[in-house]
Amino acid sequence: MFETIHACRSCGAGDIKTFFDLGLQPPANSLVKNPSQKEDVYPLSLSWCPRCNLVQLNETIDPKVLFSQYVWVTGTSKTANEFSITFCDELLRRAGAETNGYVLEIASNDGTFLVPFMKKGFRVLGIDPAENIADMANKAGIPTKAVFFGNEAAKAILAENGPARIIFARNVLPHVANTHDFVEGLATALHPEGTLAIEAHYAGTILRELHYDSIYHEHLCFFTLKSLENLLAVHGLYVYDIMKSPISGGSIIVYAGKQKIAPYKVLEDFRNQERAANANDFASWQDFAKKATAHKKILMEILNKAKISGKRVAGWGASARSSTMLNFCGIDASHIFAIIDLNPLKQGLFTAGTHIPIRQPEQVMKENPDCVFILAWNFADEIRDSLKKKWNYKGEIIVPLPNQPRIV
Repeated sequence: MFETIHACRSCGAGDIKTFFDLGLQPPANSLVKNPSQKEDVYPLSLSWCPRCNLVQLNETIDPKVLFSQYVWVTGTSKTANEFSITFCDELLRRAGAETNGYVLEIASNDGTFLVPFMKKGFRVLGIDPAENIADMANKAGIPTKAVFFGNEAAKAILAENGPARIIFARNVLPHVANTHDFVEGLATALHPEGTLAIEAHYAGTILRELHYDSIYHEHLCFFTLKSLENLLAVHGLYVYDIMKSPISGGSIIVYAGKQKIAPYKVLEDFRNQERAANANDFASWQDFAKKATAHKKILMEILNKAKISGKRVAGWGASARSSTMLNFCGIDASHIFAIIDLNPLKQGLFTAGTHIPIRQPEQVMKENPDCVFILAWNFADEIRDSLKKKWNYKGEIIVPLPNQPRIV
């Protein structure tokens, strides 16, 4: 069911160095139907490559186990819905594509990010391996194929639709086990003068703000700009521009094409900032592991204090990243009586490994929790706004990240 790598996923170097072990954990989205159910658990640890500086998981779980049925739905996030419009405008500003081209999204989920392109008259095609989510998108009128993307899938897309003028792949490249086959597929499907946009949770932000909860089995690679550029260049894809994204608490979007274009100043500036932050240095990632362990201790002191004082704590956001935090820290139903989640696919289930019930907000908020622990902290502003305006909540709120946990 899983394999341990012995060489870098990107450059093939055989002397990768392990620096952080998060123990045995279940797949983050393997939610269970009852708390007595036993899940499979797998090692979860990180290594750093001395040649290309890629930070990566040591273990690879069979992708069919992780992605054939999926529970994350993009459209449940207000932030994602709002950003989809901005993203469309930014991508079209760089691509300058006419509506006679077509837009291809890899790992399109429910199609939320394709909708703004459709509204502008573009023909679109989504590719997603999760059959349940792809079916949801098709029923909503967004053409979607349920296949795992790689070079063979790209050849089939090319034969049927021709080369895509615009391709984007949001928060998927870090998930891919066969990294080079995936990127080769992007190059195959892209028009010679086309524009490619890749979004990924930025390793520099993970390092700086201690996003250790972003480490789970679906995320195989944690890219800096340097390690991402190195990978794309191997397949004749050259980055020329970059922008920041609010998704995942801090992501980057790189723009690339098959032709070498003089890098924009913002890209050069970003490269310099990354070097100054030592984001590609092994010592920085060793320090990250130490800080994550210290963070765990502080967070548990907060939760245990609330438990001893009899406070009822509700969680908000049964996200994949929350699974890492819950299992790494040892947070269970004795600390949090329930977790609110807006996604109906998750409601009525229990968290992976820690078996905390996931419920509708109406069910949890009517029990008047003394404290709300925002597990999906990357949407903290959105959640706090909902707590205040919709639920008139005036109790304590725990925000675990970025950096040190705090009560607000």
